[in-house]
Amino acid sequence: MTTQPEKLNFDVLIIGGGIAGIEAAINIANNGFKVILAEKDLTIGGKMLLLSKVFPTLDCSACITTPKISEADRHPNITIFTNTEITSIEKQDATYFKANLVKHTRFVEEEDCTGCQLCEEACPVVVPDQYQYGMVGRKAAYIPFNIASPRVATIDIDNCILCGACEKACPTHCINFMQADKNYRLIVKSVIVATGFKLFDATKIQRYQYGTAKNIINAMQMERLLAPTRPYNHVIRPGDGRVPDKIAYVLCTGSRDFTVGNPICSQICCMYSLKQAQLLMGALPMADVTIYYISIRSFGKGFEEFYEQAKSMGINFVKGKIGNITEKENGNLILRYEDVASGRLKESEHDLVVLSVGVVPNEDASSLFGDAEWKQDAFHFPLQKDLLFNPSLSNINGIFMAGTTTGPMDIPDAILSAGAASMEAIQYIQKTAL
Repeated sequence: MTTQPEKLNFDVLIIGGGIAGIEAAINIANNGFKVILAEKDLTIGGKMLLLSKVFPTLDCSACITTPKISEADRHPNITIFTNTEITSIEKQDATYFKANLVKHTRFVEEEDCTGCQLCEEACPVVVPDQYQYGMVGRKAAYIPFNIASPRVATIDIDNCILCGACEKACPTHCINFMQADKNYRLIVKSVIVATGFKLFDATKIQRYQYGTAKNIINAMQMERLLAPTRPYNHVIRPGDGRVPDKIAYVLCTGSRDFTVGNPICSQICCMYSLKQAQLLMGALPMADVTIYYISIRSFGKGFEEFYEQAKSMGINFVKGKIGNITEKENGNLILRYEDVASGRLKESEHDLVVLSVGVVPNEDASSLFGDAEWKQDAFHFPLQKDLLFNPSLSNINGIFMAGTTTGPMDIPDAILSAGAASMEAIQYIQKTAL
């Protein structure tokens, strides 16, 4: 059930509440323009909020992100809509766009929720937790995680059994099962697309046994095992809860691979694998960590030094392509690979395997613009109209792109991209107002 559209006016609509979207919103708002930041998830912060640390400095990821989130949340020129879907954007003329939004219901009155989590404690339903990448469960009434913004409960109505336990436990009586989605019609002068990227689905490489073998995880699952808001108090194997002794990283899982439709380098996989390996050496000092790679691409500032640091810590590096992975009865994994140094096929046993999955385009925005064709490049990322001088320009005037929307990049580059997109949007608004 939905309500009649409410009409709102803003200078800029930003689609996506990750670090790039937040940075762009703050830049534009600080210049005196009104911004609406629309995020499809229950919280802003994006993937960066879920990371352990950032490379190559090993600074706390959440410590960098949360001040930005707080600034955006408190800024008088920024309106934040979470749990919101953009359904269409139409360019009317050179000065404005019409956008239709649906703010999905949480079945909770947001202004009354205190984030006490008593509804979560009372709820009897347990389902896989998407914010911990399915490694643990959550309740049907839940707050995504402790540092979520906004820290507001949500009722997962698809899994709710309507027992009423959450309503009885709520001290502010803010749970409302009659709450409906809200429609909004926006008038905006410019749009910034900051929808980010998606991770490669490792189940597409069947020989790696992801989703079948119990002790094979992807890199984001390892991030959660290492993060301060992690699901357990230690790094453990998901199959049996045992602390791993021999850990393997398989680089270029879903990158530089024509057979899975992603021939480009994802740029971040080598470095986040090195980062995780260093953190594992601290968390599990007696463990052996081996990285299987095609080539280490440590191209950024301080990256090569970070790579050398990893080698000096005793991390093993094997240049070779993994052919297949098989699971033993005890849950250990046998990796069959080509050792390039010796020119021989070899096998090695590990008790935990981490697949360093690549970056693939998020094509959510491709269907939003109706008759105005949203062009894409050969790799299905949005087409950058002027890659060299103005990389944030899309093929539609007045619509700009920020962060990993345009392709793989690390966090500093995503923030720089957001700065460029925000300045282009401001210039466009000022130019069209003349």
